[in-house]
Amino acid sequence: MRADPGPLTWAALVQTWRLDLVSAAVIVVVATTYAWCYRRGRSVERPVGPAQVGCFGTGVALWALATMSAVGAYAYALFWMRALQVLVLLYVAPFFLAQGKPVTVVRDALDSAGRDRVDRLLATRFARVLAHPLTTSLAMLGTPWLLYLTPWYPASLDHEWIGATTRIMLVAIGFGYFYARLQADPVPRRYPQAISLLITVAEALGDGVLGLVIWQGSLIGAAYYAALHRSWGPDQRLDQTIGAGVVWILGDLVGWPFVLLLMRALSRDEKAHAVEVDAELDAAEADQGEAAAQSGLWWENDPELRERFRRG
Repeated sequence: MRADPGPLTWAALVQTWRLDLVSAAVIVVVATTYAWCYRRGRSVERPVGPAQVGCFGTGVALWALATMSAVGAYAYALFWMRALQVLVLLYVAPFFLAQGKPVTVVRDALDSAGRDRVDRLLATRFARVLAHPLTTSLAMLGTPWLLYLTPWYPASLDHEWIGATTRIMLVAIGFGYFYARLQADPVPRRYPQAISLLITVAEALGDGVLGLVIWQGSLIGAAYYAALHRSWGPDQRLDQTIGAGVVWILGDLVGWPFVLLLMRALSRDEKAHAVEVDAELDAAEADQGEAAAQSGLWWENDPELRERFRRG
């Protein structure tokens, strides 16, 4: 049984830390690889800018805070803190990681042969299926349901290897979701952002229903939390009710920046499509004018003769 971190106070939020060796190792590898590739690829014509690097750094920092700060420590004592950890690892940190364009950074650090290999990999059928918006959205939508409503949840609390694997998996699923939906990086196939907006509406409904189920349903991980004998904080029912609010209300709030980015991308796609349509119409009109000029009588193609005959 894990040690009780003690009452949750403002001082405890700042002073309580927990060493998550697995998450720390993965975070160091990911951050180091990104930094090395970014420095190596800076000579490329259009490198990733400082804003994208800042987004990636923010994602890494949030990942570390969710696993090793007070959030990571109290996630083993409070249901609502565990819900907050899941939210950050599945939605918030991956959003910023995807904004950092890590696929572009890695690709730019490679030589021409390496870039060709990456492009061939993205062109495979497996990559198209794996990075399809529907595939990644189903994984994002289904993961919280499976986590909270199956034995997966208490197992991740009781067994550290399951908990560590779960935390890494949440970040990976979240990154795949935003990678396929934002399409900031090279993707196997680009899809209209209107599809993403429709999927987002369905996901918001799914999160709301899950929040209601957690709020009104039976206690989750009741045996684990009862065995803690916690003498501070909310009781199990109130704790789970607060957690339901985190899943539902806070989950919708953190999703707004993503929705705004989708709307901006949709507007950009519509403008680009309008330019293409205008160019096609102009080309069609030019072709029609040329065809009409060639189909007339021979003297109609000569401006002088055409004017003389019109006067007559």
